[in-house]
Amino acid sequence: MASTLEKFIHSLDLRALPRVLQIQSGIYCQGSVYEMFGNECSLSTEEVIKVIGFKINKLIASICENNEVSQFSAKVELPLNFPGLYKVVADKTPYVSIEEIARKVSIGPTRFGHPCFYSTKDIKLANFTVKHNEQITFNSVEEVHGTMAVNCVVVRNNQSHSFTLPLSQEGEFYECEDDQIYTLKEIAEWKIPKCRNRIVKLFNTLHVWDSSSPLPENFDGCLILVPVYEVQAVMKSRKDIVHILSDLDVEVKDVTDCYDISSFLQPLSLEDIFERTSKEFPMVAEIMEGPSGSQKPYNLLSTGKEIVIYKKYQAARILASEMRSDSSKRRYLIPMSYKGKFKRRPREFPTAYDLEIARSEKEHLHVVATKAFISPHKELFSVSVGDQFLVQQCQTSEVLYEGRKKLIDALACEQILSDSYKKVLLPMYMEGGFVEVIHDKKQYHLSEIRKEFHLPFNVKVSVRDLSIDKDVLAAAPGLQFEEEITDSYLLISSASSPVESWEIPVYRLNMLVHLLSKDVQTLVPPVTRTTVEEVSEEEYYMLRRYENLTLHPPPRPPKKPT
Repeated sequence: MASTLEKFIHSLDLRALPRVLQIQSGIYCQGSVYEMFGNECSLSTEEVIKVIGFKINKLIASICENNEVSQFSAKVELPLNFPGLYKVVADKTPYVSIEEIARKVSIGPTRFGHPCFYSTKDIKLANFTVKHNEQITFNSVEEVHGTMAVNCVVVRNNQSHSFTLPLSQEGEFYECEDDQIYTLKEIAEWKIPKCRNRIVKLFNTLHVWDSSSPLPENFDGCLILVPVYEVQAVMKSRKDIVHILSDLDVEVKDVTDCYDISSFLQPLSLEDIFERTSKEFPMVAEIMEGPSGSQKPYNLLSTGKEIVIYKKYQAARILASEMRSDSSKRRYLIPMSYKGKFKRRPREFPTAYDLEIARSEKEHLHVVATKAFISPHKELFSVSVGDQFLVQQCQTSEVLYEGRKKLIDALACEQILSDSYKKVLLPMYMEGGFVEVIHDKKQYHLSEIRKEFHLPFNVKVSVRDLSIDKDVLAAAPGLQFEEEITDSYLLISSASSPVESWEIPVYRLNMLVHLLSKDVQTLVPPVTRTTVEEVSEEEYYMLRRYENLTLHPPPRPPKKPT
């Protein structure tokens, strides 16, 4: 039975992909040619295509008031890379079954694919009862004892309880409130249910407003987002990926059951490659859709090029930001193979508590006060602008408070006088300002900084990495090493001229390949070139957010006695 392409997408379960479609009729049939993303594509009547995926291509946004489109709001088109961070507003329309949730909501293994719902009534299972209004996290969909079900988790009294809910389970299920922040691209990929719109609230614009923005100046309200989908398909006559917008007036028919699906090429994403076992590497692949970007090696990964993928692995990077006060600050991921050298730059500390975190046994931390502080206790020191200190250690101090003796945390320091030192105690809750005084003139490799100092740490490149054609770090006025992160990479080289290999990030590079049944000429990869990866502001916030999820936050600074 034929249907429009848009209706087919809305009725399709992602788990049923790939599907083979035959073009039936429409404006774009009869051998016509149209151009999409620079690709000319002919969709003739009875043409057969294999749909390998679909995603949201763009969003139609309207300003929202009281969960409805404002009568004064015009519809605007937002690209997925439109700047800003957003919070998702919970959908007020209920789902009537677990099957409806599994069909319309993205549930998957990534950090975004764990939606949360609650039931308006208790759900009694064999050995567990889910209470009404209790948050249920949906982790994955799989077959359990011959029945499709969702693996779920409920946290109760700080204990996790795992169970499954069959797709046949009926009830009234509502989305839970979500306190995370997302980019528009993340919302489009994971947070817009099929056949539904999504309301989001702007959390942070990330950019200064200008007249070209489709949103009003100083806008901080809610938007209703309506998705326009893009179908990714493979044609027998082409070796690249074809992109077809869902609103094209094309009628299609699903002929998967009577067609040999293996006769089409099988596109794989970098995530698909990374999920393969280590024994399957190395492998030869042809690029079906290359990444954008002029930076090496991305400019070498063009469509049709053959590459060797040697191995997959996790690698450490230093996340660094330029030390600038303006909005043009750039961010980088620096590999441990970086061969340049760094000199230290002064750090700034807003509180005495930050001094305690930054001090080390290797050397005394020398700082100058940039802000005055008057101590409410005579036992503790009052600070004037320009006072210099050598930071010693944290200790407890007894102070008199409202006629009673009380123990508080204090930072032991030596005040540097003109010809002597004076032992003083600074209250740990002190809100002041300090700048580090650097005596160390040594030049450090990245590995030495990792071993000897705590992050964050301020530096400037003193000797650039000569193995890099253009060392972008050398031009920075200063860099702050913020934290060390671990990420997933593939090691690749050109198949035709394997003179050097490159590390490419799995989760920040959009690229599709298909595997070739060719033998790898040499199993040992050529020398690996160092690549400093510049990341966008959105990617920077996502990297810091996910890395910090795995870290225990430092204890809160002690409060000033009241």
